[in-house]
Amino acid sequence: MPNLVIDIGNTQTKLAVFNDQEMVWFGHQEITDAEAINNIIAKHGIEKVIASSVKKDQDWQQQLSKQSKLYLFNYQMAKSVHNHYRTPQTLGLDRLAAVAGAADMYPGTASLVIDAGTCITYDYIDAGKNYAGGSISPGLNMRYEAMHNYTDGLPLVSKDETFNRNFGDDTTSAMVSGTQNGIKYEVEGFIDSYQKQQPNLNIILTGGDGVFLDTLLKNSIFAPYIKIEPYLVLRGLNAVIKEHND
Repeated sequence: MPNLVIDIGNTQTKLAVFNDQEMVWFGHQEITDAEAINNIIAKHGIEKVIASSVKKDQDWQQQLSKQSKLYLFNYQMAKSVHNHYRTPQTLGLDRLAAVAGAADMYPGTASLVIDAGTCITYDYIDAGKNYAGGSISPGLNMRYEAMHNYTDGLPLVSKDETFNRNFGDDTTSAMVSGTQNGIKYEVEGFIDSYQKQQPNLNIILTGGDGVFLDTLLKNSIFAPYIKIEPYLVLRGLNAVIKEHND
């Protein structure tokens, strides 16, 4: 029987239906719509639902169909991950689901998961599924918005997918250079640091800006090692619910 996995992020809700390990349907919502979720449950004959949320508002839970058993993902459910985070209850559930997904998709190897969303997170899990922690930095849009909001003179700028220079020659292009090159150098630095410790490292990009980040790194020496997994968190949640059912 198929399972429904739900990832409620800061800006949108992602949903996927899995039949065992195969994702057979994917969708997203700007807000978490319980009625639409119930329709998905009915249409696909869902047996189990697992949901992960970074938000405190959980009112939608009460409205989900009673015909399916709802599991709310928490740090204790990812039993295949040996979580050594000092405060596991404060670890972002999307980060935990992502490393669970990496461990499930690439068993027996170490992975660095780079999730480029509202924030950029870097999380490492070794070949024995040991997770010690990671890093969090401002995401692409957050950096642009911060420069605008915390200064009087800088405009609000959006990402420029065509920008490929080391510097800007006016204020807007200088902001683009600082933001996008800054992210590029940051990511390369993290990859280099982890790769020196683990040469056979999987480098996995995910998140809403994952493809854009891959574009920034296309001329990097690390480009051949990078894997794009846009549904990594969803796959991690599916691995958790599958393990729980087993």
